[in-house]
Amino acid sequence: MSTDKRRALLGMVLIGVALAILPFIIGKGLGNSWVRVLDFALLYVMLALGLNIVVGFAGLLDLGYIAFYAVGAYLYALLASPHFGLHWPVWAVLPLGALVAGLFGVLLGAPTLRLRGDYLAIVTLGFGEIVRIFINNLNAPVNITNGPQGISQIDPVRIAGVPLSKPLEIFGLTLPSVYLYYYLFLGLTLLVVFVSIRLEDSRIGRAWVAIREDEIAAKACGIDTRNV
Repeated sequence: MSTDKRRALLGMVLIGVALAILPFIIGKGLGNSWVRVLDFALLYVMLALGLNIVVGFAGLLDLGYIAFYAVGAYLYALLASPHFGLHWPVWAVLPLGALVAGLFGVLLGAPTLRLRGDYLAIVTLGFGEIVRIFINNLNAPVNITNGPQGISQIDPVRIAGVPLSKPLEIFGLTLPSVYLYYYLFLGLTLLVVFVSIRLEDSRIGRAWVAIREDEIAAKACGIDTRNV
């Protein structure tokens, strides 16, 4: 193994160790509330990585990206809470949420992806606002989303039957709930980073970059810009 590869491997190991012990350092020094802040930070890192695929790779100015997050979040809340009496596991709702958000993406993209620049931004911004207003008013005449009050008592994430909402003792070490969610979000973030890197190096990723740099030239080279 070359020296550069050894240094890269050593750097990755050190970063992994730092990320693994980070909640213990922050929790002991600043309290578990700051570990919860880390949980939200990792969640928004995943959102930013997803937005980077749309804006960074493909160069589409999408201002309604958060609407797809809302669709997935409300789907989980509806299917894993007492609101409808359903208590589906998170691992069943997660792929379903991706499919439903993708369906909304197709419905939005089919008529609008011929638009460019500011026009596309205005349409996607309007879509985001439509979803927000729609969800906030779906409490009458049939209460679906509980309106501005939102849905409460959502089931916690369970892994192998172990709920992450309660402390977990491993080898005499007690991990609070916020620590468990930190490691879950950290694992998902690393997965999203891996998928993003693989997409960037793939054929479709190179097509996205070509469209971002010059859509007319990409179309002249045989790339179906609308579908890609």
